[in-house]
Amino acid sequence: MSAPSLEHTTVPADSDEVTLLIARQVEPGYEEAFEQWARGILDSASRFPGHLGYGLFRSSGDGAPWFLVHRFRDAEACRSWQESPERAAWFDRCEGHQHIEIARRVLTGMETWFAKPGSTRPAPPRWKMAISATLAIYPITLLGGWFLVPHLTALPVALAGAVLACVYNVLMTYVAMPTVSRLLRSWLSG
Repeated sequence: MSAPSLEHTTVPADSDEVTLLIARQVEPGYEEAFEQWARGILDSASRFPGHLGYGLFRSSGDGAPWFLVHRFRDAEACRSWQESPERAAWFDRCEGHQHIEIARRVLTGMETWFAKPGSTRPAPPRWKMAISATLAIYPITLLGGWFLVPHLTALPVALAGAVLACVYNVLMTYVAMPTVSRLLRSWLSG
């Protein structure tokens, strides 16, 4: 199957979160065995302390790699999984699946907004990410101030702040950052 499959996802919110992106090359004819192994290791990792979610992206065909994605609460949780006996046991059981790791990226904070799926290219410099995030959040805060804040004045400050944070986070994650990163792609990667 060539369409990517992403399972058990949550929205990144904490700058301490770590996303681990692993590309594995699978020899033709071993795809089913690899997929069973990959689903097993991902499921095992999902029960590990500090693991926040995972995804499996199938190969698009013609020798393209498969991608496994793990999200962790922080670098320590990621390191604990990487060094765990549970993970080692899965790699002891992968004999005969004919797959090798060809790339690995560890993304933290805003880098996850700028990572192109299927790419192993490094994230842009932090100063470019900061400028891009500012360009994304400016119209949201401006519009929020005009249209949303007047309707929240009757609420307690803490509750109004929580509503704003939720709305701004969703708009940044699903609308503003994807749009800004797409529009500025050549500048960000240059």
